[in-house]
Amino acid sequence: MATAGGMEPVIVPDSEHRGLTGRLPPRLRTFALLARFDRPIGWWLLFWPGAWALALGGAATDAPMMFAWFLLGAIAMRGAGCVYNDIIDRDLDAQVERTRSRPLASGAVSPRAAWGWLLALCMVGLVVLLQLRWQAQAVALASLALVAAYPFMKRITWWPQAWLGLVFSWAAPVAWVQMDMGTLVPLAWLYAGCVAWVIGYDTIYAVQDVEDDALVGVRSSARALGGRVRAGVAAFYALAVLMWGAAFWAIRPDPLALALLLPVALHLGWQVLTLDARDGGNALRRFRSNRFAGLAMLLACLVLALAERVSGAG
Repeated sequence: MATAGGMEPVIVPDSEHRGLTGRLPPRLRTFALLARFDRPIGWWLLFWPGAWALALGGAATDAPMMFAWFLLGAIAMRGAGCVYNDIIDRDLDAQVERTRSRPLASGAVSPRAAWGWLLALCMVGLVVLLQLRWQAQAVALASLALVAAYPFMKRITWWPQAWLGLVFSWAAPVAWVQMDMGTLVPLAWLYAGCVAWVIGYDTIYAVQDVEDDALVGVRSSARALGGRVRAGVAAFYALAVLMWGAAFWAIRPDPLALALLLPVALHLGWQVLTLDARDGGNALRRFRSNRFAGLAMLLACLVLALAERVSGAG
């Protein structure tokens, strides 16, 4: 598709050699790109569900360092997940325009070196794991089976985004157990809402690869929805907000608690209304904007937890 001036648009790269990553020596930069350190949106999206559960559990006042540990864990384990995914998918990645320049697909990094890098990132994750209560450690370790299976989902189901939702939302139950919240009803609604949110935003992300995925036989929710991508994303986002509302209501049955979700609901609505599924650049910008959706949800959780604490003290 040409731009208004008649020139071909700039293809959004899969990896960007900018910022701190771009200043690294070439060899180190290759490993940073393999772990997607140049694309922080991934670790923010992995971090947010855990941060929300921590906030609802009162971590802002009782255990503020937990936010830092969960963020470090998100950075390390998202990097590890990307390395593992690229090891499994290196042949497929080499056939897709957006991903063929990835370090493994291009041959810049050997599979053996990638496995070593994966182990190093997992060791950082282990340091974070050791900061948790044993119950939370057990919940965190239970996610490994989901993580290991994810790269194969695009080969066997049209909805690998649903499996990713299970994986990328797992920090919520870990944080919930870490804060010893007791009742699991709010967690169940929070987690389900997170899964729906992930399906929505990763469907937007998958829009970029629809044509290449069709050529190489990779399945995705974007391909499954076809011309109904916007409607599908809207449905999943609406489901996410409804379930988050149920979680808030389970904690504090007050209409004002539901009103706290208005900013994140408006932001998700903006994404849907302005999404152009024919434009990969537009889709990528909408996908990345979910860092603001995550922040809006975190603020809502913090306010709700504060309201509960104040009412409990009174």
